[in-house]
Amino acid sequence: MEQFLTAGSRDSKDLMLPVSSKLKYWQWWLLVVLNILFLLAGQTAATLLGNFYYDQGGNSKWLSTLIQTALFPILFIPLIFLPTTSSSSSSVNTSSGPSIAKLTIIYTALGLIIAADNLMYSYGLLYLPVSTYSLICASQLAFNAIFAYFLNSQKFTPLILNSVILLSFSSALLGVDEDSSGDPADITRGKFILGFILTVGASATYSLILSLMQLTFQKVIKKETFVVVLEMQIYTSLVASCASVIGLFASGEWKGLPEEYGGFFKGKASYVMTVVGVGVAWQVASVSVVGLIFLVSSLFSNAISTLALPIIPVFAVIFFHDTMNGVKVMAMLIAIWGFISYLYQNYIDDLAARKAVRDATEISDTSIP
Repeated sequence: MEQFLTAGSRDSKDLMLPVSSKLKYWQWWLLVVLNILFLLAGQTAATLLGNFYYDQGGNSKWLSTLIQTALFPILFIPLIFLPTTSSSSSSVNTSSGPSIAKLTIIYTALGLIIAADNLMYSYGLLYLPVSTYSLICASQLAFNAIFAYFLNSQKFTPLILNSVILLSFSSALLGVDEDSSGDPADITRGKFILGFILTVGASATYSLILSLMQLTFQKVIKKETFVVVLEMQIYTSLVASCASVIGLFASGEWKGLPEEYGGFFKGKASYVMTVVGVGVAWQVASVSVVGLIFLVSSLFSNAISTLALPIIPVFAVIFFHDTMNGVKVMAMLIAIWGFISYLYQNYIDDLAARKAVRDATEISDTSIP
């Protein structure tokens, strides 16, 4: 899975965007809705195309890992053409920013972790039906809550705890279900267990990456603008892509790519379109995540990215004829319930913060003669 890179989380009080007119208000909402739609479409398309790659004869785990980040140069387009002079209201003016050496170490470490995370996701997508894979990935919100508690001082509320338990139970339900392993002729029980473990591990690693990035923005960069969010994603993707290229050649999988290209069931043109399509879809999803971070908050963008996971099994049944048994339906409903609990807690926090801002503004106004 592509790293959905989430920069530091803004305080909810900073989400109060100044709206001087109804036009600006609706423009803001339009941008939010568009980013949500692109994120859901990009993540869904990338996962389904990744499964299609394996289903039609693709077998290179390292190539699958590489294409998740290799098209990061697309991110230079918004970096160059979109206005970047206006910082978000949460930017913190500092006299001196972090040193280049410190940022290089951080970006390199994160990029290597991202490459390893993407490789685990590639193995998971190879050994699991796409519907099972996507539902297990929903556990990332539970891991995110745990890591955010220890690294980012996020409080554990009853709703968050409820979300963690439900999402964990949803993944465990699929892990013990004998029928979730798909066709025994294609996926052995041993490969299914390995895919399950790697996918859960990848979800946990992905959540750790998000918390480490948030920690970097809070403690090192100490500001959040559209530019620094994009730079974080570009440089970590560059490192992850370089690591994936090294892995592709070191593993010897590159030798089998010509044969894979020529033997793709749907033809050579379909092979190229599938590989490029996966890369473009992940970058569309990534840019949309960045857009939601910039417009709303990182927690909101993470929650929306998780919303796509219960949607993917529906398309998997339609396009890949995955079996949707009762256990998967229950797991999907439990995952959606856990997601709603997590999102509702963020909604409550945002309402409380907005009320505090309004109260502070009213007190300030009344104190001025």
